[in-house]
Amino acid sequence: MEEEYKNLKIAERGAHISIIAYIILSIFKLSVGYFYNSKALLADGINNSTDIIASLAIIIGLKISRKPADEDHAYGHLRAQTISSLVASLIMIAVGIDVLYNAIYSIIFLKGKKPDIISAVVAVICAVLIYIVYRYNKKIALKINSSALMAAAKDNLSDAWVSVGTAVGVTASQFGLNWIDPLAAGIVGILICKTGFEIFKESAHSLTDGFDSKELYDICKKIRQIDMVKSIIDIKARVHGSTILLDIVIGVNPKLTVMESHKITKEIENTLYECFNIKYVIIHVEPDIK
Repeated sequence: MEEEYKNLKIAERGAHISIIAYIILSIFKLSVGYFYNSKALLADGINNSTDIIASLAIIIGLKISRKPADEDHAYGHLRAQTISSLVASLIMIAVGIDVLYNAIYSIIFLKGKKPDIISAVVAVICAVLIYIVYRYNKKIALKINSSALMAAAKDNLSDAWVSVGTAVGVTASQFGLNWIDPLAAGIVGILICKTGFEIFKESAHSLTDGFDSKELYDICKKIRQIDMVKSIIDIKARVHGSTILLDIVIGVNPKLTVMESHKITKEIENTLYECFNIKYVIIHVEPDIK
């Protein structure tokens, strides 16, 4: 568990970097968008402002996850980071809907004004900066298998594409198509909702004990390759934070001694750790009488 808590601390660092980046970008975008009449850049800035709240939710979840096991939480508090990802996704969806509504309103009532080209330049600069943050967070998330930090990384990538879309919208409006800028703001809203829904779906799947069927198939395939394992009678897996919990019932030769059966279970444990980094597994041995 010590290694797990250390990884959570590393994930927290990535979330802090996201917050710092979002504070700088939101102030920059909102200021330029307001003074240079860009609806798309304003929408992008509002998105980054709410990303600060979403990142704070992730940090709180990671902090709670580091609490040790107690009487009410025998497996610890690792799922708090998944809950924080769920909260962050709901915030993103709410903001996306609001941005989309305001963009549609501007298009219908023809309130779009020609934004200054400086807005496009700002959008491109911000896209590059947040993409760098995305690469950093994704690298760490994959290394420590953090669902919360991966959610933050996906949000970073979405924001990078949103800024690119904003730049395209502002540039197009320079050719007399003023409605392109609020249209770009609407696309920003749709992208925000899409990313939020994807994170929500992934978090909800994990919280309801869903598990990737392909990964479970690969685990079973590896176990069957171990000598003396006659069959896999039952197998259940779920994700607890960034940790996989596995329950297996295997069938072995009924004539094996307790010690021989124990050696098989140890080999399974070592294989699962080496191949899938699974540290928590309960193995029940039953006689295979087929």
